[in-house]
Amino acid sequence: MQPSYTCWRCLRAQLSQASKRRTVQWTACRTITTAPKDAKRVPQPKPTNAFSKAASTFAKSSASRPADSELYGGPSSYLPPQQRVLLQQDNLFHSFTNSPSPEIRKRAAFLRHNAYCSNPSHLPTRAPTSPNDSEANKVSTSGQLPPAHVDFECPDCGIPVSCCEEHWAEDYEAHLQICDTLRQINEDDHDLRSGRFFTEFEYPGPQIEEAMVNMTNWDTLLYTREFQALNEDRHMRQATRLLTYPVTLGSVIHELSPYSIRKGGRLTVEGLKSLSALRYTLHPARDGAGLDIKGLRPNPPPVRIFILGARAESSLPREVWVQLAYMFPRATFHLIFIGPESMANRDAEFPLPERTAENPFGAVVEDRLSHQLKISTIVDYFHTVYQTGQFAPYDPYFDCFMLFHPGLGHPASSHEWEQTLPALLETKIPIICTGYTEHDMQRDRSWVAEKANGEYDLLMEPGENIFRSWRWDLNDLDPTDISCGNWGVWAFRGKRYETTSKDI
Repeated sequence: MQPSYTCWRCLRAQLSQASKRRTVQWTACRTITTAPKDAKRVPQPKPTNAFSKAASTFAKSSASRPADSELYGGPSSYLPPQQRVLLQQDNLFHSFTNSPSPEIRKRAAFLRHNAYCSNPSHLPTRAPTSPNDSEANKVSTSGQLPPAHVDFECPDCGIPVSCCEEHWAEDYEAHLQICDTLRQINEDDHDLRSGRFFTEFEYPGPQIEEAMVNMTNWDTLLYTREFQALNEDRHMRQATRLLTYPVTLGSVIHELSPYSIRKGGRLTVEGLKSLSALRYTLHPARDGAGLDIKGLRPNPPPVRIFILGARAESSLPREVWVQLAYMFPRATFHLIFIGPESMANRDAEFPLPERTAENPFGAVVEDRLSHQLKISTIVDYFHTVYQTGQFAPYDPYFDCFMLFHPGLGHPASSHEWEQTLPALLETKIPIICTGYTEHDMQRDRSWVAEKANGEYDLLMEPGENIFRSWRWDLNDLDPTDISCGNWGVWAFRGKRYETTSKDI
């Protein structure tokens, strides 16, 4: 390399001119502009497909609004007026009512019109769904106050939790148990609309097979999968909120699963039998396959994962689900979302395909995502599909059911699973379930035990999911009800009877 004879003054002049022309990285949400109306608008680079879809999972781009000088300052004050973000990282806490984000202000209005005050002096509005439900503390007696919607926002968490300041003060000790978590939810929601660059939504591609993943916890998994370093707790919460769906499924069926039959491993003997069959397909032995003619080998069919009762997981960015395929380098997957709400938040894909002889259920098929992954979506109940034999036969080596927060035992949704449960048990293949809370998970297991009449085998004991979401979610119908995605996981299947021989 030849030396450069340019003086340092010229170099500094060239660098300063280049920095002026350089465009600042795009942000997830629309930025606020303080430029004059007649100023020429600077075109912004388009975001990558992965991040734009990931950001739309939580919220759409925030609408522009007049600039508020108090929102700016700090590290980004040097940015041009057209590229200043909405909120800085040290200015994420705002009350829902006075939020700079229009979507959060709409959410505050929804809370005020639908959520009720949890003070015990009010009459109950519904039957309690759990021992921790705020309605369980209310008693129907004469002299009680009528139900009242929430209106007073806690100054510490910024979320409407009581009908008035007096009732908030009376319940202050109970509210302190969740106040810090509610404030964390508040800041995380504002962070999604802050306009910063989300490095946690940049996902790695495939890696060499010899670089095996470590499923001890989130940190080891993200490190061995070569994700970008997430040094902030908030970044970790945002990342795990999406990745918890494919990683929870992969952590159960992978051969390096953290769940085992050792003491405390939660896996039962029957569970080891079922998962061993799946792992035999997911981790095939090397057969000398190659790219030339001599390396041609017959490929097995893809492993079918039936995701029943699909809601939010069906609208996840496809780059998130591709991470599941990257965990199994020599396997292929066919994800089948089935449920009446499986097309939620996917308005751009309507209208649905017509039902024809080749596509009897009008499935939406996505087969160009990856050479390892194909996704189909069916807007119907599984027992309806099962009765037609559309996916029969079901093979324990190639098939598996996944139920994310199914609400099997919830009073409002258990009736929808009455006809589906017998069909699931007849297939004799693993059924993996998750729950929002421990009570939700135990309620589902009790319902299955009651309805199955002993005709089921427990594959994995209920317990906390190692790869649960670190971000907490707020129930807009009850501000005292907080949960996190995939908090717990357990598994079962229809009871199998082994034929044995006996010498007489």
